[in-house]
Amino acid sequence: MSVELETEINVKEKIKEVIQDPGKYKVIFANDNETPMDFVVELLVNIFRHSAQTAQELTMAIHEKGSAVVGIYNFEIAEQKAVECTKISREHGYPLQVAIEKE
Repeated sequence: MSVELETEINVKEKIKEVIQDPGKYKVIFANDNETPMDFVVELLVNIFRHSAQTAQELTMAIHEKGSAVVGIYNFEIAEQKAVECTKISREHGYPLQVAIEKE
């Protein structure tokens, strides 16, 4: 006794996967009259890894123009850096405003 099994599989479904780049986000510092410039420079060097020179230039741009982009990252990193800066600023009693904006 012989048993033959026939299996036929027809797949006509096509799956098209679209992967989108999640995009980059700008971290923006806003000027205020209470946060010392040296404190802002320190944040830029320690959290954003800017050189002392670049941090000084960015701090002057924030002071003169009212705000400046201090870094561009994916969303999670931008958010983490913004939260960290805000937390440290509040711990020191400064009202530094940090925003995240889609590039």
